[in-house]
Amino acid sequence: MQIQQALSAACSALGLERLDAQLLLLHVLGRPQNDRAWLLAHDSDALAPDAEMRYIHLTRRRAAGTPLAYLTGQREFYGMSLQVDSRVLDPRPDTETLVDWALACIQGHPAPRVIDLGTGSGAIALALKHARPDALVSAIDASADALAVASANALALKLDIDCRLGNWLDGVDRRYELIVSNPPYIAEGDPHLEALGHEPLQALTSGPDGLDAIRTIVTQAPQHLAPGGWLLLEHGWDQAAAVRALLAQAGFSDVQSHPDLAGIERCSGGRWMPT
Repeated sequence: MQIQQALSAACSALGLERLDAQLLLLHVLGRPQNDRAWLLAHDSDALAPDAEMRYIHLTRRRAAGTPLAYLTGQREFYGMSLQVDSRVLDPRPDTETLVDWALACIQGHPAPRVIDLGTGSGAIALALKHARPDALVSAIDASADALAVASANALALKLDIDCRLGNWLDGVDRRYELIVSNPPYIAEGDPHLEALGHEPLQALTSGPDGLDAIRTIVTQAPQHLAPGGWLLLEHGWDQAAAVRALLAQAGFSDVQSHPDLAGIERCSGGRWMPT
């Protein structure tokens, strides 16, 4: 089978998007993910039998809903290449909105103390450390498996962050200029969960309305924020008003929400100004 024939079969027979089909083939061939032009230049090259079989296997898994990042083992996030697998959520591009906001909040703070709760692959913590090498960044997760992925990413990227096992802010004894989190926020029983069946359920759901983890973080955060420090939270597409209300009720000021790439209010936060 030629390269072009393989790509056409993946798109027409399995319904894959052409970009996914191309990235999977580049992975099978051991070529960089940004080398799509190479595929066009070699579209009549024949695939080796073993490469063809691997490609068929991976495209079938992708068609069945397995995230592309789990199949290639990597995800580009905020200019970094992260190792990801089924132990962690596949980082979404919309989460880069949260990183942008977080960097704005610590701008002008020398050596800011930052903690990322429920770090998963370490995407947020590592993006912040990469952009602000002077920041003192901690990353917490209740899953030892997830923390192993974050630690491996930190090592591969040569970024010094403090990875620790823990449940939100339980046992944390420091104050921070920034607390940031992309916690689970999908309601238990939500019909959209079926499409996310390949990702770890504990990183997706949080109580009947999806807000249990956010309630816990909002309640705990004031005891761990320096005066003027920010708490920033990613949440679901329809949860911004509820999260703003929780922040306001807890005594946060400057409560606001920021839109994602599609213009949807995707993250909300507030500033802790003790009286």
